[in-house]
Amino acid sequence: MIDPLSEVIALLRPRTVFTKGISGAGRWGVRYTDFGQPSFCTVIEGRCRLAVDGQKALTLEAGDFVLLPSTPGFTMTGFEPVTPERIDPKRLPSPAGDIRHGRRGGPPDVRLLGGYFVFDSPDASLLVSLLPAVLHVRGVERLSTLVRFVGEEASAWMSGRDLIVSRLVEVLLIEALRSTGGEDAPPGLLRGLSDARLAAAIRQMHGKPARAWTVAQLAKEAGLSRSAFFDRFTRAVGLPPMEYLLGWRMALAKDLLRRDDVGLADVAERVGYGSASTFSTAFSRFVGQPPGRFARAAKLAA
Repeated sequence: MIDPLSEVIALLRPRTVFTKGISGAGRWGVRYTDFGQPSFCTVIEGRCRLAVDGQKALTLEAGDFVLLPSTPGFTMTGFEPVTPERIDPKRLPSPAGDIRHGRRGGPPDVRLLGGYFVFDSPDASLLVSLLPAVLHVRGVERLSTLVRFVGEEASAWMSGRDLIVSRLVEVLLIEALRSTGGEDAPPGLLRGLSDARLAAAIRQMHGKPARAWTVAQLAKEAGLSRSAFFDRFTRAVGLPPMEYLLGWRMALAKDLLRRDDVGLADVAERVGYGSASTFSTAFSRFVGQPPGRFARAAKLAA
């Protein structure tokens, strides 16, 4: 069976992990400006506060896991009033050792393991838009264990490190994302997949992107009327069905165009276009440049 969530994570291509121990004691607080790359942390012991821009403030406790797929600005503090220290992660060099905030001596009030990585996809912004801005998971031991494994492997510099870390991060992402689905999730892919009827249609779009789908056909897969399916899909995923399908086809096309062994006509056929010219027109309109130019630039960057 096609797994849309795994496909999205595979296309994102997470890599290059950086992890650090973080602790705080007494009166402390830090204000990070927008970073733009995915970041995560797990609380090893103690408690702290996290306020992500545009989101409800959270109290983090031991065992909690947080993932920010695009890491907007955020503030992290203890529980005493404080003016947070401002930090620009794009300018500040990565610290050589673990990070301590607040009082230097004595035991910390909170200990965390945090880190970040990058998505190596040329379409990361589109794919990330399908995910919640903040994923907060409580009481899932598997996530804390995975984060610990990532931290140990990232700092070991043993043979096969890069491959193992990239695979661990993929597992970490999938575990975190599937732990936060359900009707209470914000609009996006996770909420769509938590609806059994919509999930059936989403799996069909991912499994057969070349098929000339219509809203009526997808509604039939979901066992709903056309209007009920359209409204339900748009509310849950945050996009109309055909707009979601177009975005997925273009994400696949971008991935195929990066390869040397796939011609333009083949790419067009695989993503549901009858000719290379029709595909080129649609791709140029969606991406802002012709597929040939995109392919050359992507291969040069690689």
